[in-house]
Amino acid sequence: MPQGDKSAYTDKQKRKAQHIRESYEERGVPHDEAVTRAWATVNKDSGGGNRSGSGRGRPETHASAREAGLKDGVSSDHHVKARRSAAAKKGWETRRRSA
Repeated sequence: MPQGDKSAYTDKQKRKAQHIRESYEERGVPHDEAVTRAWATVNKDSGGGNRSGSGRGRPETHASAREAGLKDGVSSDHHVKARRSAAAKKGWETRRRSA
């Protein structure tokens, strides 16, 4: 279970943690573990609690979101381009045979 007072977190951070927790629970993670993972993710993205007000927060890094786009050290964009290229080649072959 997460420790400490959550009053230092903004409403946005609290909503984000709740959304992440619900997502973990939908995937079958126990409630306590889901809460712990959710707050760890929020802390990793935002650097911890941010009080609301001008100049009192820290910029979010979105580190966890960036990690999700990588698989085996290759960006997901590479996989999309490869599929698109394969589809283009297949279409070209079909048009060539039909002509």
